[in-house]
Amino acid sequence: MTITSFNPLIVTKDAENVVRLFEEMGFERRHMKTGINNNNITSVRMRYTGEDGKVFHVDVTNAPVEQDITTIRMNVRDFDEAYKMLVEKGFTNAQGGKITNTGSSKSTMMVSPSGFSISIAEHIRNHN
Repeated sequence: MTITSFNPLIVTKDAENVVRLFEEMGFERRHMKTGINNNNITSVRMRYTGEDGKVFHVDVTNAPVEQDITTIRMNVRDFDEAYKMLVEKGFTNAQGGKITNTGSSKSTMMVSPSGFSISIAEHIRNHN
């Protein structure tokens, strides 16, 4: 399995305040994806570059959740391979088996037997 990025992801119903907090820490909005799952779900990618040149990312997703969820976002080259490996390790699909395909990406949140979660995503390189 090839991992292309690995960083925290916060899922919240109050994304603007979370984004504002990270902006106050020096993070900048990099890009935003809207209309995820044919709903009013929006995700913002944020980036911080330290004085030493080190780069950090955090993603903030606005979604109708009861309480904030902090998870790990793991971008991979092959979604199906990563999904299969996590299932073999006992992870379950937190979305009841749903896999989101936006045309430019394929993703879902997986939960480990002990309760931590990893949101796996593959960016589809040759989409129309």
